[in-house]
Order: sequence, then C-alpha cells, then structure tokens
Amino acid sequence: MAKEIRTVEEFEREVLQSDIPVLVDFWAPWCGPCRMLAPTIDELAEEYAGKVKVVKVNTDELPMVAMQYGIRGIPTVMLFVNGDVADVKVGLQPKAVFENMIQRVLGE
Repeated sequence: MAKEIRTVEEFEREVLQSDIPVLVDFWAPWCGPCRMLAPTIDELAEEYAGKVKVVKVNTDELPMVAMQYGIRGIPTVMLFVNGDVADVKVGLQPKAVFENMIQRVLGE
C-alpha cells in the first residue's frame, strides 16, 4: 500500500533523499478520478516493493509541496529519481502507463 506523506520534512526524507525511485501520487479526497486511481497506486506499491517507493501526497494537506512542483490538476503522478522529477502524468491513466514510467527508470 502506498505510504501517505504528511509533512514537508517527510516529503524531503522519503522522496527527495530516497536512494531508489519514488512514484508520488498527488491527490485530494474530494477528487473522483483520484479515488479511482488509488487502487492502481496501491497495486504498484505492492508489485514494485523494494525497487520503487510509492507514496501519496494530499494536496489539501501539503499545498506548498503541490505548488513547488506546479501541480495544477489532480491526480498528478510524478516519478522522482535521485530527488529529480524524471516523468509526470496528469489525470486518470491506465496502470500500464505507470508501469512503463517505472520500467524505463529501472531499465527493465
């Protein structure tokens, strides 16, 4: 299951300082497409455990993080590698889109 990031410090530690790629789901509880995407995000967290960290950022709780990364629409899923944004997808997407993002950075 994807880990919920609750503070800016936790985002820095879990995402920006991670030694493995991190898939970040920017979402909000009132967002219908975000709720539809949630099971896919949790599946990816299980399937890539140990290879890729999967976390969720509630844009209502951490608006400063959302602003820092220019989040204008949710869901937005960003893939971070070594603290840098490697790929971004906006809107509800099929699971294969996220798998392709991950596989590209893992070299699979």
